[in-house]
Amino acid sequence: MSEYSYNNYNQNPYMGNQNMGSNYNNVNNVHTPAPEQPKKHGASGRAVRTAKKIGAIALSAVLFGGIAAGTFQGVNYLTGFIPDRTAQAAQEAQVETAEAASGSVDSSQVLQATTASASGEMSVADIADAVMPSIVSITNRSVQEVQNYFSMFGYYGGQPMEEETESVGSGIIIGQNDSELLIVTNNHVVEGADSLTVSFVDNQAYEANLKGTDAGNDLAVIAVPLKSISSDTMSQIKTAALGDSDALRVGEQVVAIGNALGYGQSVTTGIVSATNRTLTTQNENGSDSTTATYIQTDAAINPGNSGGALVNMKGEVVGINSAKLASTEVEGMGYAIPISRVSDIINTLMNESTLTRVEEADRGSIGITVTTVPSSVTQAYGIPTGIYVSDVPEGSNAAAAGLRRGDVITALDGRSVTDVSQLQELLQYYSAGQTVTLTVQSIENNAYTEKTITTTLVASTDTAETSTEG
Repeated sequence: MSEYSYNNYNQNPYMGNQNMGSNYNNVNNVHTPAPEQPKKHGASGRAVRTAKKIGAIALSAVLFGGIAAGTFQGVNYLTGFIPDRTAQAAQEAQVETAEAASGSVDSSQVLQATTASASGEMSVADIADAVMPSIVSITNRSVQEVQNYFSMFGYYGGQPMEEETESVGSGIIIGQNDSELLIVTNNHVVEGADSLTVSFVDNQAYEANLKGTDAGNDLAVIAVPLKSISSDTMSQIKTAALGDSDALRVGEQVVAIGNALGYGQSVTTGIVSATNRTLTTQNENGSDSTTATYIQTDAAINPGNSGGALVNMKGEVVGINSAKLASTEVEGMGYAIPISRVSDIINTLMNESTLTRVEEADRGSIGITVTTVPSSVTQAYGIPTGIYVSDVPEGSNAAAAGLRRGDVITALDGRSVTDVSQLQELLQYYSAGQTVTLTVQSIENNAYTEKTITTTLVASTDTAETSTEG
């Protein structure tokens, strides 16, 4: 990808994450190597409370998290599939292999480049039949603080009001262990959720828990307990066959499947426009950026498709749909995360401990003051990307554990964090009194050295992470 730099537009990037009644064209700041580039935002998967009108000539880069489903009365799902028998046999064999795994999930069993059709390429209809049972819809529900007319003008004490929001995205069934069905999606689809619901091909919905996240690569794995899934649903769903995205060629036909516009699973097709396309994404506060490679396609990728599958003509998943460029001057520029690039990351996330959100009154806190390290500071001064510790109270658990002012936190219990919002999000799954391990970059002999610190969390009602950001 080129090194072009483009103007930022102070807009919301995830076109799909909106309240019903909001304008679908809300977008955010973006840097891209084409007239414009998609950009991540920290409130991915959450409904956007305020809509901004966009000029017809403004380029808008859109990353898809979910679509507000407020006025959509349910989701239309395709049922009654009759898969190609060869493809079905291959996928069933893969499910049996995954089911044989005990405890952790082995990459050699699940994340393998399995050919879904030994006889070669299939038709789009055959691919839809074969792959649809492995695609799910994900509903993200959360309670957000919003500023409205009344709070802005001093009513209700001028305080923000809480509003329950709902957004949706897609996911791909990639395996199971002895107790859970595992689904990969985009991090921004599940970020900030108070509850997650997964709907399968038979239109049955089940509660899901967060398994692991990698915000830097916009990936997450969620888990549905096997004991909660009916035998009828289990008989209709399948584990996706994963292919080799490195083998893709420009001009090759691909199929995109996902929960477009919250209506239910839909299928679009196009070609591979480019491989190894480099995009630089930023959080909405502009404090952090990530550069990664993507598959570019002209297959229609619409709001709600985030986390869905990009499939080759053998019925193999070669990408996870993630982003799109949209404007009056740009058409048919969608992006997917190449499956081969992130297969090791997905395996790691699949084997992490399942997280269950803790009641707010019981949540723990490190009890420090922190701020996100902006990418500009990283580039100018060499401070590592992460969360800068600007104050550690004397006598606190964190101080006793060896955390110091000037340290940069990069992970919590092995889960990477690059900004304050990610740390706060993870801490919602930990109780006061629980012990956690922090990975930090600490200055030793005038150079940053990585070390681990173990500390006991305190009650968040007594002291909480305070952000000096902004």
